[in-house]
Order: sequence, then structure tokens, then C-alpha cells
Amino acid sequence: MTKLAEQIKQGADQAWESLSDGWRELSTRASGALTRFWPSATQPTDNSPGNALDAPPQRKRSHMIGWAFLAADVFESADTVTVRIEAPGMRREDFNVALNGDVLTVWGEKHIDRELADGQWRVVQSAYGNFRRDVVLPVAVQVDKTKASYRDGVLRIELPKSEEARPRRIAVQTAA
Repeated sequence: MTKLAEQIKQGADQAWESLSDGWRELSTRASGALTRFWPSATQPTDNSPGNALDAPPQRKRSHMIGWAFLAADVFESADTVTVRIEAPGMRREDFNVALNGDVLTVWGEKHIDRELADGQWRVVQSAYGNFRRDVVLPVAVQVDKTKASYRDGVLRIELPKSEEARPRRIAVQTAA
């Protein structure tokens, strides 16, 4: 193989490795945020006039996204764990929050925008329907003191740490 061919091969190998690393990193970061949405039981299955405002008809639903990102940030301080989930276009009534052991579960339903009645959907990149997102917490928390709020498209859940999970200072004694 000529020197030029070797340089081209080496450059292509480096480019491929870099691209592979990028895809692996993207996959690792995105896998936890990817959330499955499935149609609610109340969505129409035909295109009858009574269902026109409820959702796109069944034959068009294949173009709708069934997966979406509900990005979550988990922040731990000395006393609390704060979970922030980006969920724009929803209301606080659309969410349910539960804690089972070290898993925080958020579920609910994102409704399609019903104000758009005339015309047809050409591009639908947002996910609608029921969803569930599980977030594993890094430490034990106090369920009874947990608070959740929703503002500006962000669900914020503040979970005070249990006494056992809080850091403690240990005094160093002089050995006798």
C-alpha cells in the first residue's frame, strides 16, 4: 500500500472512530431521557366528524411520534435531592408523581392542541398521549416531606434526604 493510501486509510479510521464515539455518547446520554408515549384510550379510531377535534385520525397516527425526550436533571445537595423534568405544554393536573423505594415515577397524559380545528397535520414531531418516566434516586429520601410544583414547562420535585442519607461530620479523636 502506498504512503498516500495508508494516510487516507488512517484518516478514515480516525473519522470512523470519532463518529462511533459520538454515537455511543449520544446513545448513553439519551437512553435515560427517552420516554414512551402511547395513545390514550379516548383517542378516536376513525375519521368521523365527531372525532375531528380530538386527535389526528387513526390512519394518520402512524406519522405521530411514539417516543419523546422528557429530559430530567437530578441535583443532590447536602439536604435534598431535586428532580427537574422538562415537560412543556402541560398543566399540573396532567401529572402524577409516586415514589417506590429509590425510584421516582412520573406519569400522566399530554393532550394534543385542540385549538387547531381547520386543516390537517402535515408534521407532528411532538408526542401526545399517556407517558411514564422513572428516575432512580441516588439516596434514600423522606416521602412525606416531598414537594412537587410545575412552572414554565418544568416539573420540579424536591425530596428531602432521609436522616441516614445526610452527610455527618465525624470528629477525629487522639489515640490513647
